[in-house]
Amino acid sequence: MNFIRSFLFALVLVITTPPYALFGFLTFPLPPKVRYRIITSWARVVLWFVWHLLGIRYKVIGRENIPSEPAVVLSKHQSAWETMALQQLFPFISFVLKRELLKVPFFGWGLSQLPMIAIDRAAGKDALDQVLEQGKQRLAEGFWVVVFPEGTRVPVGARRRFKLGGAWLAQHAGVPVIPIAHNAGEFWRRNAFLKRPGEITVSIGPPIDPTGLEPAEVNARAEQWITNEMSRLFPHHFKS
Repeated sequence: MNFIRSFLFALVLVITTPPYALFGFLTFPLPPKVRYRIITSWARVVLWFVWHLLGIRYKVIGRENIPSEPAVVLSKHQSAWETMALQQLFPFISFVLKRELLKVPFFGWGLSQLPMIAIDRAAGKDALDQVLEQGKQRLAEGFWVVVFPEGTRVPVGARRRFKLGGAWLAQHAGVPVIPIAHNAGEFWRRNAFLKRPGEITVSIGPPIDPTGLEPAEVNARAEQWITNEMSRLFPHHFKS
């Protein structure tokens, strides 16, 4: 049954993604937020099929922690699911992503028309400068900036060192950090064709005020909250 559901879902992606991408590419003359609303409607369509076809549902803890003004979001990254779901949880978001994604046919073409922060990850300190410069601009335009601090998709129960970029931006821009924990990887694994039905739990943590803190301390506080929340919500993945 999971194979049939997953096959039909893949078919949905094949049918919906190319026309959305081409239509999105034609929105380039429009203002950023108008383009955003048009192009990200694709995510709403796909998430409907994720819920009703794949049987992957979700609940959210801590919605009250989302501030009224844009902030920097530091989230666990386990699958493609959260890249779509976060678009539904926050009014406007801008992802920090690797520049190569913009070259992916159809999907990347649509991304190129969104106000993303595309960086060259091999650029070292220059990449951090790119995050800071573009991130400040996006925040000023009213976009929440989403950073996956582990840098790649990591399975539930596994950890990678948090990179400094998101905390660096928050401290220099004077905006809070919003930490997010979730277990999407239980049902939608990295590069997996087969998806499993179930309920994802997304937990949004209290804002971390960077005032008077070094970026490393902001980063450490976010990492500690996310790590503790993952262990609290999903203890079966952290047993020794």
